[in-house]
Amino acid sequence: TLQFIGGMYMQVSSRFTIAVHIFTCIAIAEKKYKVTSKFLASSINVNPVIIRNIVLMLKAHGLIDSRQGTSGIKIAKCPSEITLLDIFNAVESLDNGRLFSFHENPAQDCPVGSHIHSVLDGRLDQIQNALEKELKSISLASIIEDAEAQTARDAEVANNDCSAEA
Repeated sequence: TLQFIGGMYMQVSSRFTIAVHIFTCIAIAEKKYKVTSKFLASSINVNPVIIRNIVLMLKAHGLIDSRQGTSGIKIAKCPSEITLLDIFNAVESLDNGRLFSFHENPAQDCPVGSHIHSVLDGRLDQIQNALEKELKSISLASIIEDAEAQTARDAEVANNDCSAEA
């Protein structure tokens, strides 16, 4: 997805939001259903291969348990112990740990090119630190709680609509 940020377009991966959707869906659905990549793909509306690839990333970071042919995909830790930063770090590949890639070799004989790193590097670090701090402050448990509250409200509205028709 292209997003307009700071006067320019940046490509932002959807792996992070898909991963959060995966966790939320598991937490809500596992009480009633066996959660598989096909099940998750139907909720997220993507190909199951995309789900399997993201699940493998999350599993490699110890956030998801999954074994083929068993009880389905499970959250490996208590959701209150998982932050959005943990999820982001599991699925987003940063260039040497840096959110922003810098074009290589700006022209040193140019007045802008020779100073662009000193002008931008600190600011980009500030932006990345702010993002990481915010992601770290939000637990997966809070996302799940909000999703459960919204699905409960939807169920309540649906029940009220049905009883009004009777």
